[in-house]
Amino acid sequence: MKLKKQIASALIALGASSMLLGLCSCGGSSEATTDADYSAEQVAEALYTVLFADRKMYASKIVNRLVKEDKVIKAHEEWKENKALLLPAQMFREGAETVDGMDKPFEFSYSLQSLWPLNMENAKKRTPAVMEGLAAVSDESSEFYGKKWTGEEVIGGQKYFVGVYPDRAVAPACWTCHNNHDNRQPDYPEFKKGDVMGGIVIRLPKS
Repeated sequence: MKLKKQIASALIALGASSMLLGLCSCGGSSEATTDADYSAEQVAEALYTVLFADRKMYASKIVNRLVKEDKVIKAHEEWKENKALLLPAQMFREGAETVDGMDKPFEFSYSLQSLWPLNMENAKKRTPAVMEGLAAVSDESSEFYGKKWTGEEVIGGQKYFVGVYPDRAVAPACWTCHNNHDNRQPDYPEFKKGDVMGGIVIRLPKS
């Protein structure tokens, strides 16, 4: 599948969601275009680059600095009630839901998934293809470990490109939360810096 003059618009959509969440550090015009053709995999790769950067910066420059280092505020799942920061995974989900509700040049979606979920409702979104991708990028013996896994799946009669990209522990705020969470199961690994904790899942419809 080729997507013409749409990759820039997709990145603008992500930039718009970041601005709504107070994270955007990029500017752009809705008129921005490119004359190149891009495959679904290339578009997903570009989306992942932006998502990874925003996620890493929020976890390390905001949550870790303000909570772990400066100790001026807490991060909490019940962030509204506790006047706290959203956890990194919650911030990621807020962005995904914002993008879902936007008018986009073409349909795409993304989510944060894991073989070791803390949010059991979120775990219900894992399809067989996503589970395969998560296992591949999380298994140190796999050729995909720490790299991307790509595949296809059919949902509701529509074929999708699926990309699963490793989500690593980039700051103490990431792994300490998971390792000490009440929903952590006994068979979950003890995460440390650099470990693959899950995957960023990106879907694009295919004709």
